[in-house]
Amino acid sequence: MLIMVLLLCSGALSAQRVQFNASVSGNDVATGEPFRVTFAINGNGSRFTPPDFTGFQILSGPNVSSSITSINGNTTVSNSYSYDLVAVKEGILTIGSAFIMVDERRLNTNPIRIRVSKGQPMQQNSQQQQQRQEEMIQDNAEDLSKALLLRAEVNKTNVYQGEQILLSYKLYTRAGIVDSRVDKLPDLNGFWTEDVKNQPQQVQWRTETYKGLKYNVADVKQMILFAEHSGDIKINPFEMTFIVRVAAPARDIMEQFFGSYKDVKYAVKSIPVVVHVKPLPEAGKPAGFSGAVGKFSIQARLDKKELKANETLNYSVKLTGSGNIKLINALNVNLPADFEKYDPKVTDTIKEEANGVRGNRTYSYLLIPRRQGNYTIDPLEFSYFDTSTKKYVTIATKAFAVKVNKGLVENNVTAFSDADQKDIKKLDKDIRSIKTGNAGLNKIGERFYGSQGYWLLLLSGPVLCALAFGFRNRNRKINSDVVRVKNRRAGKVAARHLANAQKQLAAKNTAAFYEAIFKGLYGYLSDKLNLAVADLNKESIVDGLKDREIGDQLITKLLETLDLCEMARYAPVTQLSELEVLEKAKGIINEIEDEIK
Repeated sequence: MLIMVLLLCSGALSAQRVQFNASVSGNDVATGEPFRVTFAINGNGSRFTPPDFTGFQILSGPNVSSSITSINGNTTVSNSYSYDLVAVKEGILTIGSAFIMVDERRLNTNPIRIRVSKGQPMQQNSQQQQQRQEEMIQDNAEDLSKALLLRAEVNKTNVYQGEQILLSYKLYTRAGIVDSRVDKLPDLNGFWTEDVKNQPQQVQWRTETYKGLKYNVADVKQMILFAEHSGDIKINPFEMTFIVRVAAPARDIMEQFFGSYKDVKYAVKSIPVVVHVKPLPEAGKPAGFSGAVGKFSIQARLDKKELKANETLNYSVKLTGSGNIKLINALNVNLPADFEKYDPKVTDTIKEEANGVRGNRTYSYLLIPRRQGNYTIDPLEFSYFDTSTKKYVTIATKAFAVKVNKGLVENNVTAFSDADQKDIKKLDKDIRSIKTGNAGLNKIGERFYGSQGYWLLLLSGPVLCALAFGFRNRNRKINSDVVRVKNRRAGKVAARHLANAQKQLAAKNTAAFYEAIFKGLYGYLSDKLNLAVADLNKESIVDGLKDREIGDQLITKLLETLDLCEMARYAPVTQLSELEVLEKAKGIINEIEDEIK
């Protein structure tokens, strides 16, 4: 019954049209008069981005609220983000657009105009002022050290070599964070590392109590570690710098009532963590053990059990489990002597999640039996160390019987008769028939020295030297003009950046992708217009292209692409897909090349 209700709710929610609107409690306010602005969406969204409240002071916010209403089977979900503001100057002020993502679509609100008149100073309640001063964090290192912490936590401190460990860097805060940056990532020497993937794009805050104080806590970074050797391995600090908003002394009556704040730069780093790594035990270690640690299963598959000699056979082995599966080398497959084996194709379907690295790795072998007969592919044994039982485990695949019939050609030919000459010609590898007729040998006394070809070859030396000398001088003359050389090579330099962008796109590294597109276009324009990169701006780009008679439409397309790449380096964009942006950049460069010619 509950499932049916949920299905009906999801159907009703998907049927409605999602709207994102902004509203204010009043469009006419006075300076010092608090009012509220609310950004509401009748659905679920992510990555809410508020506007820049220039001309206003934020008293509180964002205050997030959600509600679900069901009437006659129709379910409505709404979320709102509200801010309490006060205008700090008179005139017509504008609250800009807020943004939110819904199903990969970017929605925005309309700007709101506020008419602000001159207001009256308001008295501050002494009791409220005292309570606010008690809650505010003052600008000194001792208070900030208690209000902002960065901790490194591992789920295990005593492990075996090769056992996976979850490392989490957690941010504990009781202060308002305005901005942050990473100063130094830990080296993690002695570990093989894998970043935890598929984490939520938005920071997931939660409340925890640490040393008797309540903090808002979020995971800054999570990684999975595999110790590469035994002994005590230290995890070095993770260093970050934050811009923290703290209380400041009030300078006038308005600030006494609403509070005065300032932004302070504060650097934090995590405390080093030591992991004790034990070597894998020697007792009971199998002879074929290759270092696999975790828990695994194995199975093999053969695509056919009967074929002819010299035909191909596909033998695949699938290893499934959790642990250091990415560090496992090629498997030791034992095959009959008459089977030719090629290097395997390795296919990974592996996930790096907070509960560890898990998935499967498939080894696909191409086999070619060279002679007829009945063969057996022996079971493949695989050994690993199980950290839960602290014992070595050996697992194996099943054996396969293969029948190989006589093929048209077999490589191992030991004898032949005249009747077999046709087969030998088809093979054309190991044995050839005796050649009859003219073998093309030279007669005794006929020599190359003194012949016509000899003198032509002798004279070709000076001619080739003269041509090479002329070609060198021509290249020197062409390359002496630096401007022409940069102009000529501009397209190649841009192509290298765009190729890097293609790699970043394949790796799903969005920020690096847009940075490569941006550098490619800017580097191309710098070389093409003979301008230093530091001197490039919209005005110099437009002037340089117009001097070379580039059309206004193409210039506008170029500037839009540059703006899109610049914005995408700091915030997500949805106007175009990454592939469309890449093709658009290539097209712009090609069009400029065609018009400048």
